[in-house]
Amino acid sequence: MKKKKILLLLVIMCFLLTGCSKNLKDKDNKIVKNDVTGQNLVANILCQPTAKSTIEKYVENKVEIKKLPECKNYKVTHGGYEGIWTTIFVKPLAWFVLKIGYLVKNFGLAVIIATLLIRLLLVPFTKKAAMQSENMKLIKPEMDKLEKKYAGKNDNNSMVMKAQEMSLLYKKYNISPAAGCLFSFIQLPLFLAFYEALYRLPAVFEGKFLFYDLGVTPLIAISAGKWYYLILVVLVFAVTYFSFKLNVGASMGPEQEKQMKTMRNISLVMIGTASLSVSTAIALYWITNSSFTILQNLYVKYVKKGDKKNDRRK
Repeated sequence: MKKKKILLLLVIMCFLLTGCSKNLKDKDNKIVKNDVTGQNLVANILCQPTAKSTIEKYVENKVEIKKLPECKNYKVTHGGYEGIWTTIFVKPLAWFVLKIGYLVKNFGLAVIIATLLIRLLLVPFTKKAAMQSENMKLIKPEMDKLEKKYAGKNDNNSMVMKAQEMSLLYKKYNISPAAGCLFSFIQLPLFLAFYEALYRLPAVFEGKFLFYDLGVTPLIAISAGKWYYLILVVLVFAVTYFSFKLNVGASMGPEQEKQMKTMRNISLVMIGTASLSVSTAIALYWITNSSFTILQNLYVKYVKKGDKKNDRRK
């Protein structure tokens, strides 16, 4: 019941906190696209674009870009207060990415560096969630015995006793069910903040990383014959798959495990499909973030394995 309440709280927070990257529309209410890249342009950009074709599109559709700061001079205070979400999360993140981008001279690389630095700051929290996942695997043998002990016993007394014994096992292995939601609690707002910040920064969506346009989606690129954008889709799918695989506990019963597997597969299909419609910059964030999660979970797994060997020697 507690897990359901936490998940419900997360969903509500998403709706309440998420800002809005508004598409630029013309007088016929059609979304305006960049003539060169085919990407959708955003109306509420945070700073001035520099590409001539982009500037022309904004001027044509009466966006007063001259009132906006140049991206290299952008400050968190520019634009005034835009609500809690944008003011506290989106603008500071946008400023952070811009500063790194102008320092390293590439905004694709800036997205990667910013993601890594933020994930390093969050290690104390995300590591705890990873440790919980590994503890769930250690508890599996005893959980299996518990499931067999109460198999077919659905009366209230048996259910209460089973819950009590399960609670004792969680305490023995230092497992907090709510801690499993911590990872999602951190990851979801972070993704949404990156999503909005990167779409509202002309310096990013006008930039390139290697031979990829940062503002272009794989779907648009592939329709123009640039099949190498499929590499991004494959990478997003691959890192998401391995991230899910390493982050799943093993203490659940057969029925729960089956349900979780189904949910994971559905999530993979949804994320794989969605990766066709997100910009290269967002794909870079996702690939970097998920790769960090994979490496962190492998490290935790290695540490746990070493601790288990030491316990056996004692």
